[in-house]
Amino acid sequence: MSVQRIVGIETEYGISVPGRPQANPMVLSGDVVRAYGRGAAGHRPGASVGVRWDYAAEMPLSDARGFVQHRLDAHVSQLTDEWEDDPAVANLVLTNGARLYVDHAHPEYSSPEVGEPLEALIWDRAGERIMARAAEVLADEEHAGRRPAGEGTPTLYKNNTDGKGASYGTHENYLMRRETTFGDIVAGLTPFFVVRQIICGAGRVGIGQESERPGYQLASRSDFFEALVGLETTFRRPIINTRDEPHATPERYRRLHVILGDANLCDVAGLLKIGTTNLVLGMIEDGALPDGLRVRDPLRSLRAVSHDPTLQACVELEDGTSITGLDLHWRYVEAAQSWLGRHGEMDEPTAQVMSLWQDLLTDLGRDPSSALTRVDWVAKRALLQSYRDRDGLTWDDPRLAMIDFQWSDLRPGKGLARLLEQAGRIDRLTTDAQVEQAVHTPPPSTRAWFRGECVRRYGAQVAAASWESVVFDLPGHDRLQRLVTPEPTRGTRELVESVLDRHEDAAGLVAELSGD
Repeated sequence: MSVQRIVGIETEYGISVPGRPQANPMVLSGDVVRAYGRGAAGHRPGASVGVRWDYAAEMPLSDARGFVQHRLDAHVSQLTDEWEDDPAVANLVLTNGARLYVDHAHPEYSSPEVGEPLEALIWDRAGERIMARAAEVLADEEHAGRRPAGEGTPTLYKNNTDGKGASYGTHENYLMRRETTFGDIVAGLTPFFVVRQIICGAGRVGIGQESERPGYQLASRSDFFEALVGLETTFRRPIINTRDEPHATPERYRRLHVILGDANLCDVAGLLKIGTTNLVLGMIEDGALPDGLRVRDPLRSLRAVSHDPTLQACVELEDGTSITGLDLHWRYVEAAQSWLGRHGEMDEPTAQVMSLWQDLLTDLGRDPSSALTRVDWVAKRALLQSYRDRDGLTWDDPRLAMIDFQWSDLRPGKGLARLLEQAGRIDRLTTDAQVEQAVHTPPPSTRAWFRGECVRRYGAQVAAASWESVVFDLPGHDRLQRLVTPEPTRGTRELVESVLDRHEDAAGLVAELSGD
């Protein structure tokens, strides 16, 4: 019993050009992706940066409730398997095993699948550097006259709302056992998601989807959820998403697609977002969650908890009792302690998550400000409050909204969160060396290692790739050669490095692995 689980994080980045509010964000997003593909700083000259995406296994309308939505009933944003024919959609698989592409009106970095929370944190942070370097390429090209004058260089933000009614996602993906019923997942996970924002909300200036009321709240996304369960991700957003697209052996696995979370810039919050969810999913799979956790009105409670930075907001349980969101969160901690205690000594990643989780909740209960080095919403609020105190600003002052944006700015020396981190005022669990390595190299613990290494070693012969395939275009073959990788725990460095080392070109690799 452990926090170790196959996971991945997808982050859509906010994008704008200063002085050009009319700029088309989809075009800008494509510029960002293609700029990185042309050779972002740090890649060796002549090395392969990425290959195109393989859409063959996409199943965006498959629903975990046991049916497939008809294409005529689907919103156009759901038809992601049709994007292959859209020339505006730039789409790359990178040498680190990640996917970099345009998702609607945003550049998105989908991290490679990893095996534990710390890896998830490292490869998610690598996405920040990849995006920032793409912007640097565009800036260099503009300075050199290779980019049309007046287009400007996009500014990228690791955030989830523009404060004016638009929200874009940071999605998490968790591999689960197929035999776990979806009803059990909904029942066990919904209350947890109502209160998880206490430890990993990104913070936001403004209340309501369009910031129609002044104030400050824990999470940037909570006001945008309007359903309990559903397939949609860009409208009528549900707390529990039902997309059933495992990207793995479907008889064995389901992929839980989580759309509720915020993008994190604090390492502790980012680690706990993944680690605590892994523990709750483990308890759900084992039937180990206690009764009495269900919330009577999850949507209302989600907003109530987010809107109260004092953490005194109460949620009503189905048995009629009311407790604070913090107390409900503690019930999940206690359940995890009991569950883990029945299975012997904890491994190191699990012990780290449990220690950080308990210490953080204890400090938040005593005084939320004591968590300002660990939790995004607390750190951001402290910074905003310093400006309010100094200049007498009210929460509806536009200067505070601008500081909120600057918090997540990816430009070196501009992003306030990263400046605080560099000054030692936000705790680190990762190192710069780890993150920089993850920009170029895949995680060794999953099939992402095979995918990324194929792109790096044989890029000119790789026609496309996806989470569960690498497609080769080999001389002398009339058809493309597809190697399928349905098992996420296969294709690791330990299992396949020696195989790749035996072959300088892809033809030999394909011949060996296909048995020819």
